[in-house]
Amino acid sequence: MKSSNDYLDGNGGGKKKVVTNKTTPKKNTPKKTSKEIAAVTKKEFKIEGVNKAILSKYFDLEEKNFEKPQLQSFESAFKGYFKLKSEGKINKEILTIIDFTQSSTEKRMWVIDMKKNEIIFQTVVSHGRNSGKEFANDFSNTPETFKSSLGFYKTAETYMGANGLSLRLDGLETGINDNARSRAIVIHGADYADENLGQRQGYLGRSLGCPALPLKNHKEIIEFIKEESCLFIYHDGSNDYLNKSKLLN
Repeated sequence: MKSSNDYLDGNGGGKKKVVTNKTTPKKNTPKKTSKEIAAVTKKEFKIEGVNKAILSKYFDLEEKNFEKPQLQSFESAFKGYFKLKSEGKINKEILTIIDFTQSSTEKRMWVIDMKKNEIIFQTVVSHGRNSGKEFANDFSNTPETFKSSLGFYKTAETYMGANGLSLRLDGLETGINDNARSRAIVIHGADYADENLGQRQGYLGRSLGCPALPLKNHKEIIEFIKEESCLFIYHDGSNDYLNKSKLLN
């Protein structure tokens, strides 16, 4: 087990390396805005194709004062959670869903008690700075890309780092997010992960790849989901991941 001193700052920086930048000719292709990309990747979703057990779980989900996640993200999250639980790869009956299809100004992270079938937390969450501005649309498992990674994770141990109380994550999908620990992709609090800031400037502050949470509730959330619960990061426009994931197919 590596100590926290082996990591730069627990913010997706990974280990210190000497990086040689190579320049390659760039094609002059017009770039789409984040909103245009999000609009293009919205898919027509047919509720008739959803498993009845998942539908029942979704419609019975106790919202309390929160809003439910989109059925698309819940369906994928439930499939992976159930498989991981049946294989003994996660212990707690807690499912955290982050839906990066949504704007960073939205409360796009949910923590669900699967035993009680109720939402415990809903909050904004930051994505990696090179994944996009308002919307995350570019993902990577490669060190020092400062991008977020999709897929299923197991929460691990906590530690006190440069960002205070932080939670290590182990990526469970080979080639998709399995470099999370070596990249120092962790959950931590950050002053830039502030809902009011997001509303003022039109996008939430961004991390170096970590799902960063507001300072007002990050400790409470970390303590609740730590030590072998399931975290799922979703995007409905990433067909490469959705088709590649062995936990979903």
